[in-house]
Amino acid sequence: MSYPLPREVSPGVFWLGDCLVQHSQGKIYHSYNAAFLIIGSEASMLVETGHPKDFPIIEGQMRDILAKGGGPLKHLFLTHQETPHSGGLGRVLDRYPDLTIHGDMCDYHLAFPQHEGRFKEMRVGDAIDLGNTQFMAVEPVIRDLRSSLWGFETKGRVLFPGDGFAYSHYHTDGHCGMFAEEATSLDLVDVLGVFAERALFWTTFTDMNIYADKLEELMAELNVEIVAPTHGLPIRDIAQTMPKVREGLVRGD
Repeated sequence: MSYPLPREVSPGVFWLGDCLVQHSQGKIYHSYNAAFLIIGSEASMLVETGHPKDFPIIEGQMRDILAKGGGPLKHLFLTHQETPHSGGLGRVLDRYPDLTIHGDMCDYHLAFPQHEGRFKEMRVGDAIDLGNTQFMAVEPVIRDLRSSLWGFETKGRVLFPGDGFAYSHYHTDGHCGMFAEEATSLDLVDVLGVFAERALFWTTFTDMNIYADKLEELMAELNVEIVAPTHGLPIRDIAQTMPKVREGLVRGD
């Protein structure tokens, strides 16, 4: 049984996007280039813009949610500059002229010099007040680019790790739109390993136990309750799912 998006992963935090089909080793995998919308009492924030092909879908989902109340959309946070994460940035800048952009802003001004004043640098520990919740920049334990940065929503204790929990799911098993714990037939260890090999190849040349340890330390420090990855099904039972995540991360090192 698939679930249509958007889907609320935590009160006021919505999962947006659509599936992307991938082929590997004779198998067909689906994955997400997801965005997330945080509704605050004073301001709302979009996390990621999704893949360019998905932006019309994401924008429609976002408008429907914002029409139901909450603070106006004032902020966009980007984990890094890769296309599946920030490929919709130009359209966001044009369609929401009062929006400010946050993250590691090292080179966005080169692509959009006319919007340079809207790019607001964030460093680990910086926070944005949304009214009844805050959004913090936190350490990117697993980086895709040098400029990667993770985010954390304080009310629901939701971690936004970008590529840190990247994995696919099985369309034929109805996993689309499910949370990780609902996809009972998903071989999480396998799909984490496949995604790491294809998208984070550096992980095959290092001891990933070091990164898994740091990831567990960060999650304990923040008391994370939900993980909202860009390329994976959201995780809502940390105790159940994190051991599988760790095994998948270290599988190919």
